[in-house]
Amino acid sequence: MATVATSDITLTAEGAVSIPYNTLVRSPLSLTASIEKAFGSHPDSLGIVIVRDLPPTYAPARERLLKLAYRFANLDPSVRERYADPKSRYSFGWSHGKEIMNGKPDTMKGSYYANPVLDEPTVSAELKQAYPEYYGKNIWPNDTAEVADFEEAFKDLGRFVFKVGCQLAVACQPFASSYLSDSSLSLAKLISSSQTVKARLLHYFPPSAENPLPAEDEAIDSWCGFHLDHSLLTGLCSAMYLHREPTGDPTIVQAPSPTSGLYIRTRGGNLTKVSIPADCLAFQTGEALELATAGKLRATPHCVRVGAAPDAESISRETFALFMQPNVDQQLSETENFGQFSKRIFDEHYKDEGAGASM
Repeated sequence: MATVATSDITLTAEGAVSIPYNTLVRSPLSLTASIEKAFGSHPDSLGIVIVRDLPPTYAPARERLLKLAYRFANLDPSVRERYADPKSRYSFGWSHGKEIMNGKPDTMKGSYYANPVLDEPTVSAELKQAYPEYYGKNIWPNDTAEVADFEEAFKDLGRFVFKVGCQLAVACQPFASSYLSDSSLSLAKLISSSQTVKARLLHYFPPSAENPLPAEDEAIDSWCGFHLDHSLLTGLCSAMYLHREPTGDPTIVQAPSPTSGLYIRTRGGNLTKVSIPADCLAFQTGEALELATAGKLRATPHCVRVGAAPDAESISRETFALFMQPNVDQQLSETENFGQFSKRIFDEHYKDEGAGASM
């Protein structure tokens, strides 16, 4: 990963702040300047930080799960739908075509949702009934032979990302505490003690007759519309692009186009393409943090572009996101707790008949 050092802050070639994993673990409070550069209000702040030099177990865990995302998404639709959960508004298990993006159902991607930290929350029956989107029970496709190790792979990667996210929250505390409406709050405690953690394994389908290859004037958010996560922090894996082969397993390939991938609006409003190296993690700020700081720390607007290319119809995009947020009763502002805020967001993105959220 090409980096540029500016005083004690290291930036990627695209301007994203990059911090070493070992420093995050051993000396998190030494990273305050980097955290402020990443998440602060300066016009060129991207709202994202790259964590590099991860343990060697990370790369195979990522590859294992992202290949399973492809395998699950290519099962027969009738098999996939066995693992959909309308009761949770599709916030556990499989979800496809339920989310509203750019004013229409999003069939460009399929998602598998689960809490990798615990299978079933230990909250009251009343809370489970009131918030099935968060306090439901995980659904695993253990009886489908093609993805028999899905649960193990999902939990292995999800729990590692969660661990790194909790460590990042410690590093963020000195910077964030001066902006939090309640300065006594601990970001690390809000995240580590929460039972609402949610991971989303994503498969972006290749362009098809239903979703044709973009034209030359392709919209920047052609694979996933501009949105904000509604977490405190979101952990992101580098996307994997897989080329469908006539027989056998897909092949890992480069992005279909140099313009494919994740785009972020800086605090100043400029659009920047951000690459996450395959051996790194990224973390960005969510809307719950924006509310908890009365707008002083803003959520990161982002989208995903297909990128037109001759062979794009054979290439899918697989990735994994972990949404770290407080319990539903945590007050974020004078008028809303996290549960109330989440319901409002769900209603903006999903129809009443039952669907989950972009979390």
